[in-house]
Amino acid sequence: MAGYGEHKEDVIRRLRRIEGQVRGVQRMVAEDVYCIDVLTQVSAINAALQSCAVTLLDEHLACCVTEAIAQGGDRARVKVGEASRAIARLIRA
Repeated sequence: MAGYGEHKEDVIRRLRRIEGQVRGVQRMVAEDVYCIDVLTQVSAINAALQSCAVTLLDEHLACCVTEAIAQGGDRARVKVGEASRAIARLIRA
């Protein structure tokens, strides 16, 4: 089971909301809305995606990584490495 399994519906709901925001920005561009207004909405979408990503990362750390560390060995090192690389990607984004 994925680390976010218990909150799967919440994650899906958030992603659907973000999807709606993206469709709204598409409409704005199609309707030639002022650039700054479009950029403001793009910024809001980025913030929403970052928030969703942090939630998923938190769930991963609390579930998958914690379980792997409790088991120890190579699996723990692999999971910690995956989490570390995911954090690095989020920081660069």
